[in-house]
Amino acid sequence: MPDDVVAARATAEEESAFSHPPVDPDATAPYGDHPDQVIDFYAPKAEAGPGGAAPLVVVLHGGAWRAPYDRRHVSPFADFLARRGFAVASVEYRRGPADAAPADAAPAVAASAVAAPAVAGRWPDTFDDVAAALDAVPALVAKVLPQADARRVVLTGHSAGGHLALWAAARHVLPAGAPWRADGPVPLRGVVALAPIADFAVAEKLDVCGGAVRQLLGGEQHFEERRPYADPALLLPTGIATTLVQGRTDLVVPQAVAEAYADAAAKAGEVVGLTLLEDVGHFPLIDPAADACAVVAEEIAQLAW
Repeated sequence: MPDDVVAARATAEEESAFSHPPVDPDATAPYGDHPDQVIDFYAPKAEAGPGGAAPLVVVLHGGAWRAPYDRRHVSPFADFLARRGFAVASVEYRRGPADAAPADAAPAVAASAVAAPAVAGRWPDTFDDVAAALDAVPALVAKVLPQADARRVVLTGHSAGGHLALWAAARHVLPAGAPWRADGPVPLRGVVALAPIADFAVAEKLDVCGGAVRQLLGGEQHFEERRPYADPALLLPTGIATTLVQGRTDLVVPQAVAEAYADAAAKAGEVVGLTLLEDVGHFPLIDPAADACAVVAEEIAQLAW
């Protein structure tokens, strides 16, 4: 397919994904004191499947770990999952530099601006938040979303959020002394990572999101030093069922990044599913109007039930 056709399709896909108005959650609860340390909860809008209570999907949004891109842009996706019978917890976390505006003050804008000058992530705050949020989810769910079955949790994330989902599932294999290291595997049914920034070496080589990986780790001077604590491709095997969903025509996070993670997993003795979608780019995976989003929901359901 000619490059100009692929580019035009990618633009149309992005416009569709961001055409949906934000969907308000049924409840929001803090997991810390910072304005960005909150989780939005969506109650299931359809009957739960086998087992009664609804499986819980924890969603980590993307946006290259940059401050302008908050959880509101995935709220239609969260609502889509809720309408499919899942309980949903959509996690906010600190992004960008320390003086960035909190999520409730930032515009919900399309992630095509990932090449903008905004700095990606905060070290170590972004990782502190994701670890704390996942640790807090069971108690918060019991309090604000009793319809959810916290024993059946699937973790998903898109793009930078896909990275964070893979990383959160690998906390028990972090290097000794890492502040986020868990004593054992996180109790998950599995992980469905959507176009994840899953291999930092490949992402850096391809300059994914305008050097966002390098920025997340604090710059070139810290890249190799911090990568063992942050790169999912180095945190294997996890022992947790994992599937990657990737569009073949993704121009934001190319297919090669997901393939590199799957290869690294195989070398570590772990089988990772890789679902490649023809003629699909970056954004249809979280677009309720796209067929790819239904594929994502099915991948989650296969792990959840």
